[in-house]
Amino acid sequence: MAEEKTEAPQREFGIQKIYTKDVSFETPNSPDIFKAEWKPDINLQLGHSTKPLGENVHEVILSITITAKVAKKTAYLAEVNQAGIFNLSGYSEQEMGAMMGVYCPNILFPYAREAISELVAKGGFPQMLMAPVNFDALYQQHLQQAQNQQAQADKVTH
Repeated sequence: MAEEKTEAPQREFGIQKIYTKDVSFETPNSPDIFKAEWKPDINLQLGHSTKPLGENVHEVILSITITAKVAKKTAYLAEVNQAGIFNLSGYSEQEMGAMMGVYCPNILFPYAREAISELVAKGGFPQMLMAPVNFDALYQQHLQQAQNQQAQADKVTH
């Protein structure tokens, strides 16, 4: 008897393009803010979004917003949307979520980190070096929150 082999679809991953989609830098309280002692309160907001562009082609956008305040006054607000166009095929739905929620943002992060650092330095402030981000942990947290919301919704309907 001949054995039938069921092969899993071949997985393919490729980067078509990495680019800065949007950049913003504001110093609403300059030049007075430069007189204050530099002990900033830093707020970091991180997010990502995805958009299908065609069959097996997706845009992933990593959004980073950093707000630095000194004595409750905004020293600067830096925003970067770092994007990439990725070819992804042969992945299950669950694997696609992880690829676009963990793997692609990991690729984009160094570019966004560099852009933020340059914006802040060119704005006249001490260099902003962002610590590495554990996108896997953030993705797992997102999945857990979605699961909890689904469980709550199921309780309400039953």
